[in-house]
Amino acid sequence: MALEYDELASWLRLQLTDGIGNSTARALLRTFGLPSEVFSQSLETLCDLVTPTQANALLREPAGLAQALRTTWDWLQAAPEQRRVLTLGDAAYPQALLEIDDPAPLIYGMGHSAVWEPGALDSLQCVAVVGSRNPTPQGLANAKEFGQALAQAGLTVVSGMALGVDGAAHQGALDAFFGPGAAVARDGVMPTIAVVGTGLDRVYPKQHLALAQKIAAHGLLLSEYPLGTPPLAAHFPQRNRLISGLARGTLVVEAALQSGSLITARLALEQGRDVFAIPGSIHSPQSRGCHALIKQGAKLVDCAQDVLEEIAPDSAPAWRADTVARSARTVAFLDLTPDQAVVVEALGFEPCSLEALQARTGWATPRLQAELMALELQNEVLRLAGGKFQRRA
Repeated sequence: MALEYDELASWLRLQLTDGIGNSTARALLRTFGLPSEVFSQSLETLCDLVTPTQANALLREPAGLAQALRTTWDWLQAAPEQRRVLTLGDAAYPQALLEIDDPAPLIYGMGHSAVWEPGALDSLQCVAVVGSRNPTPQGLANAKEFGQALAQAGLTVVSGMALGVDGAAHQGALDAFFGPGAAVARDGVMPTIAVVGTGLDRVYPKQHLALAQKIAAHGLLLSEYPLGTPPLAAHFPQRNRLISGLARGTLVVEAALQSGSLITARLALEQGRDVFAIPGSIHSPQSRGCHALIKQGAKLVDCAQDVLEEIAPDSAPAWRADTVARSARTVAFLDLTPDQAVVVEALGFEPCSLEALQARTGWATPRLQAELMALELQNEVLRLAGGKFQRRA
């Protein structure tokens, strides 16, 4: 249910009060109920729960509250069907986020009007797809293709709309229903959710303005930060708990050892969610974070099917159907014949001998050589010294 003006004013006052973080705000709400009841308490009563400094701050109107209230109210009224401020007591507040250690007292949302129905967000099967802001070309392709494959299977792809893997995963999910040759959208399926680290009246990075508009039209944008909040560095690791919290599992596509994506993976484990990782070259710094996760017990995945079998087993058989190559990467093979796609898939991304390809495909030598020659002419495959072949990535 949309907040009334006075309710919004009291929730914003609680959020903007200096020295009152999420955990303190929740403690106050558990004791007194609504924010308006918090502000009606005496200094002595408040000091039973918080420090004198915090109590005094609660009894003063925060600087900038009036402007923040006008800005937020006008933003909501400009598109009341698509925009909402969710509080902990709102029936539309995602149950998955109520179950994490640090739920946000307020969540700002912008998206398709259907998501504000009570329980609508709870009905989604979400999977987080995260990774490097500076991925390799193959990492970028994997993120987009996994995003598309997972959305086609009925899952909602959750990410942070950052450059690199995040943006590619969102775009892939949107392409599942709105790109060339897209599937028919199904009722109750939302392609993607972006959890951002700024106010929803800002887009960061600016290069993702068009992407943000598409997500708002067909999916959902969420933020715990008030309107006008700039892209502060500390906000992005903090919002990661919401990305992992919304999802039943987190897929790390590509990540260095110091990547923020590993924070999301750790949070997912702490929240009791599954963690998946795509392996890469042992020589690539952008794969070392994924390899570390796999060593620690994350599930190694090389196709969307691996994720579906854990998160949405009922969707998995339909996705497998009778595809020629089961990997999500076959989405990238639209310009190849089915046989060529099988050969490229069998090659992988390391140099491979003819004998190894024969073992992987089960094909006779003449057939395999003919397809390799065609792929060479199409500049899809390189012939290396020593009789080996390598796919162009």
